[in-house]
Amino acid sequence: MSMSAHEFYEAGMALSPSVRKDIALRLLESVEVVDDESVEAAWTTEISSRLDDIRSGNVQTIPGEQVFADIAARRAARNA
Repeated sequence: MSMSAHEFYEAGMALSPSVRKDIALRLLESVEVVDDESVEAAWTTEISSRLDDIRSGNVQTIPGEQVFADIAARRAARNA
């Protein structure tokens, strides 16, 4: 005899939080299918495209120090 989704949920709610978390993660992993090769290929394509844009001058980079200074200034302004 199988349980309905509602019955399964109710039974799960009777478990401790740590057990519920473990089961939830295991269930999620069972339905998430990640094709590592296609993800890797997509990132390789994206990185190559971004490097080409930088090398061609289509995109200007910003020094990290400036980025962090801008973030700090925005945060300070927001908290003022």
